[in-house]
Amino acid sequence: MSAGPQIASGLRWFKSSYSGGNTTECVECAHITNVTLIRDSKTARGPVVSVGTEAWRCFVSAVAGVM
Repeated sequence: MSAGPQIASGLRWFKSSYSGGNTTECVECAHITNVTLIRDSKTARGPVVSVGTEAWRCFVSAVAGVM
């Protein structure tokens, strides 16, 4: 996992369907080949964390299992 400046423009960023109308506590994700990018929606030009796609799938499955 790494953090750094935004990797590329023109990506399709999306928010979780659970974020609702609360714009103060949300992350956005974008998918590129074999990587999921994650950023703070309030700081779109801030750091981006990149996570391997398989690791992201495992994380989302684990979180979904406890909700």
